[in-house]
Amino acid sequence: MTLNQSDPTPLATEPTPPAAPSSVFLGRFGLRAGWSALIFVLLFIVFAAILTVTALAVAGKLPQIIADATAHAHAAKPTTPHPIPDVRALDAFMADILQFGGLVLAGLVVSRIERRRLSVYGIGRARLFDFLPGAFWGLATLSLLVLFLRSTHLLVFDTRALYGTPAFLSGIKWLAAFLAVGLFEEYLSRGFLQFTLTRGVYGLAEKISLPHARAIAFTIAAFFMSLFFSAGHLHNARENPMGIVMTFLAAVVFSYALWRTGSLWWAIGFHMAWDWAQSFLYGVPDSGQISAGRLFHTHPAGNPLLSGGIDGPEGSVYVIPIMVLSILIIRYTTKPGTQPPLEPDFQPVSMPIEPPL
Repeated sequence: MTLNQSDPTPLATEPTPPAAPSSVFLGRFGLRAGWSALIFVLLFIVFAAILTVTALAVAGKLPQIIADATAHAHAAKPTTPHPIPDVRALDAFMADILQFGGLVLAGLVVSRIERRRLSVYGIGRARLFDFLPGAFWGLATLSLLVLFLRSTHLLVFDTRALYGTPAFLSGIKWLAAFLAVGLFEEYLSRGFLQFTLTRGVYGLAEKISLPHARAIAFTIAAFFMSLFFSAGHLHNARENPMGIVMTFLAAVVFSYALWRTGSLWWAIGFHMAWDWAQSFLYGVPDSGQISAGRLFHTHPAGNPLLSGGIDGPEGSVYVIPIMVLSILIIRYTTKPGTQPPLEPDFQPVSMPIEPPL
């Protein structure tokens, strides 16, 4: 991932962060990045588990979940795989919003430990209005891809599945579900961990190029977090190799949006609208997953490398020019932002010692 040096970088206005006394736990930017990431991940697991168990208990589903898990553990392994069920909007919403809640709670705790504002991890009010333009372009670029696949007979629309009020209600449910998906996946992949890894590799970046250390550190972090984001899709049963490559490219695009704007809001909007258009509006697979309550029934045709096959349009090689177009859209339609400082936002107050009376 190459960052455009014409984009704003904090090094243009901020001095090089001063060196500070270091130890096993503390470094130049406060608590060392490795310890911060470890604490964050452990807290996320704990908080997400607590929120999920609580939600299941309130809904009265916890006993059945435990019974099903116990039965599955003692059941014989089936000789033939079960068909993969369609994904329901409510299930998708609850799974991702609870995990996003776990991320926010973990980030809040670690931000207090690090003496930083929670907003430095990408979600603040300053760039909230980037959300709607991101959503517009997510819908527009996915629609362009679907239109191209249909016009080249690589995607066939079979029938319309929903009309009237059921279609409207299903669309709203899926919009809420994919807002939760966008919040969770963006904050997990390009929120706290992206910022923390950036400050963790800053010393290495300085050795490569002192004037561009912040951009280089961000790029290194974005590369590894993009790999992480792509690897997270490996568990999808219908995902194909090209689809995995495309998720990596999408992560690079979202990372560039974070660098350009200094916020996650544009990427959250794009992510939400892209997935919503696939799963509900056009009824195509989304990373191999089929949504219940979609507007159309479709099927791919021709070479899977071109059509995306059972992976959906995301698995098509034609996503590459769409991702290039998305980078240009970010570059020329968004206002430049600034990156948050790597140093803690506020230092502990030292009280003067009163002389004895």
